[in-house]
Amino acid sequence: MADTQRLQPAGRTRATAEVPVLDVLIRSGIVALAIATGAIHLTLGGPLFTLNGIGYFVAAVAMVMPLAIAVRFRGLVRLGLMGYAATTIVGWYLMGPRYETAYVAKAIEVALIALLAIEFRRVDGSPVVVVRRAIGELREAGHRLAGR
Repeated sequence: MADTQRLQPAGRTRATAEVPVLDVLIRSGIVALAIATGAIHLTLGGPLFTLNGIGYFVAAVAMVMPLAIAVRFRGLVRLGLMGYAATTIVGWYLMGPRYETAYVAKAIEVALIALLAIEFRRVDGSPVVVVRRAIGELREAGHRLAGR
């Protein structure tokens, strides 16, 4: 079974570095789909499409960035990227042109949302838990900054 196979980065101990192969495949798919739809949007020209494309590239980087803060808030990144893709789809539906490339981009975005939802469920569980945890961590950081 693919889910039980593990990947282990070189130079790390087994206890700290086991990653299920399925998780790697899902994350790779998310990054690839975000880059694909970002590239499509960048080719369309205009400031709105350019910003949308850049947004997808930034989200793809945030999904794999190994910085502690990115890892800690990756659940929020997943939620944000789902919302970003959904907003893009709704915006296209309301005012976008209906041509073949647009349908390809929307299909990619629907697949992106699906993979994000799968990864979110596997890794984070409930969106409520993720948001509560993030709010708690932000409160703690605020208290530390305020010297309490």
